[in-house]
Amino acid sequence: MAIKPPQLKAGDTIGIVTLGSPLNPTVINEGIATLENMGFSVLVGDHVYDSVGFLAGTPEQRAADLMMMFENKAVTCILPTRGGVGVAGILPFLDFSVITKNPKIISGYSDITVLLNALYEYSNLITFQSLLLLDFNPQTPAYNFNQFFAATSAISAPWQINNPPGMPLVTKVPGDVTGPIVGGNLTSFVGTLGTSFEINTQGKILCLEETHEPINTVYRYLNHLKLAGKFDDCIGILMGECTNCIPAYGVTYNELIDEFLVPLGKPILSNLATAHGRFKAAIPIGATVRMNSTNRTLTVTESVVSP
Repeated sequence: MAIKPPQLKAGDTIGIVTLGSPLNPTVINEGIATLENMGFSVLVGDHVYDSVGFLAGTPEQRAADLMMMFENKAVTCILPTRGGVGVAGILPFLDFSVITKNPKIISGYSDITVLLNALYEYSNLITFQSLLLLDFNPQTPAYNFNQFFAATSAISAPWQINNPPGMPLVTKVPGDVTGPIVGGNLTSFVGTLGTSFEINTQGKILCLEETHEPINTVYRYLNHLKLAGKFDDCIGILMGECTNCIPAYGVTYNELIDEFLVPLGKPILSNLATAHGRFKAAIPIGATVRMNSTNRTLTVTESVVSP
C-alpha cells in the first residue's frame, strides 16, 4: 500500500518551488498572496524566481529546493509554481529514501506529472495531479479548489471523482477494473521512455491528457507508448482532455481515441476534466481506484491522506 501524506489543515505551511520552466514573478506573487489570504503560511524556495532561458535554474538547484521542502518538518504541502519543461532533469538529484521518510502532499500537472509518478514509483508516495501555484488566483473555478482541498484534506473513503455539471464522462469500452492510478501529461511521459524514470503501467489504470499538440502528434506519442508496452501492461485507460489540440488530416482527438485506443480492448473512459482544461479533477497518483467504464464512475477506494 502506498504512503499517504499527512492531510492539509487550515494554517499549515505550503512550500513553493519552481521545478521546470520559470514563471512571471507577478504570477508567483499573486499565488502566494492568495494562499496567505486563505490562511496558509508560505515558504518560498531559494530558486523559485530564477530564470535561465527556458529553465528556472540548474537541475541541481531545482532539486535542492524540492529536497529542502521535503526535509522541512514545518511544511505540509509542496506546490510547484508551474510545469513547462525540464522537470525530468531534477530526478537524478533527488533522494527518494529521504522523501519516503518525510511524506508530504505534492500537487501539480503538465511536466510535473513526471515527478509525481516517480515519487510514487521510487518513494511509494501518493501524489496529486491537481493544482499548481499559478492556479491560485480569482479566475480559477470553484470546482478546481473544491477538488484540490477535498483530495488533500479529507480522510473519508470511498469517494468519487466527478466531472463538473454538464461535462459527462464517456464510455469508450465498457468494463470494471480496480487498481492504482498513474499518469498525467502524454508528452512528458514519452520523454522519459527508455530511462529509469519511465512510467510503470503494470497492473495500473493509466490516465492521460495533452495540450496544444496537433492530433497527428498525439497519435505519434500514443503509438510510442504502445510500442513501449505501456498499454499492454495497464488494466484500463482513462483519457482526459486534449486542450487546444487541433485536428490533423480531418481526424479529431475523439476519433483518434476511437480508432487507436478502442481496438486495444481495455476498459476506457474519456472526457475527464483534467490538468490543462479549465476544470481540473484531482487525481491521486498511486491510490487505488475503481474505474467502472460501463457505469461511467471513478471511485477512489481508500483515503489518500492521513490524519
